[in-house]
Amino acid sequence: MDLSLYFCTDSQHMTSDTLEECVREAVLGGVKIVQLREKNMDSRELYETALKIKRVTDSLNVPLIINDRVDIALAVDASGVHVGPKDLDAGVVRKLIGADKIIGVSANNVEEALKAQSLGADYIGAGAVFTTSTKSNTRPLAIDTLKKIKESVSIPVIGIGGINADNILKLKGTGIDGVAVISAIAGEPDVRRAAGIMVEKVREIKGG
Repeated sequence: MDLSLYFCTDSQHMTSDTLEECVREAVLGGVKIVQLREKNMDSRELYETALKIKRVTDSLNVPLIINDRVDIALAVDASGVHVGPKDLDAGVVRKLIGADKIIGVSANNVEEALKAQSLGADYIGAGAVFTTSTKSNTRPLAIDTLKKIKESVSIPVIGIGGINADNILKLKGTGIDGVAVISAIAGEPDVRRAAGIMVEKVREIKGG
């Protein structure tokens, strides 16, 4: 599982005409995994959107993760689910989706990360690292804490929250496995080019 450049959708913060176009261009630019994260859709719309996005991700051979909604992930046979602190815990999610699906868990400190790992998480999304306009009520996460989270668990850790081409190099030396972004790709005029730039930046922070 390549988590180096993890793209979360948000139709409120995109320049593309459709989510399908946005996801396709992002993946063609270098995104390795896609999360459908649409907080303002009702269940029917989210299900229908997930089906459309999964056709795109399947055609390009990248995993599709569904944010929060285990039922939608199961309904469309997505690759996995990402859950936060107010959602079902990873242990319950694992019982529902089975052993072969991916579970990502958001964590803001070492304790939360260790708990998620013990419950069967496959990766940790640690953040919010920087101030972000796409998520409210986030607690800031010091870069030093991000490094400690990475050192404390044996599963992959990605940085999330407000990461873009201008600040990503601040994460160099943390040891993280990748970054999750929304507007740094979706909000740019040329989505494919923006993804390509982020690919190079991730390579730099990982020392490659």
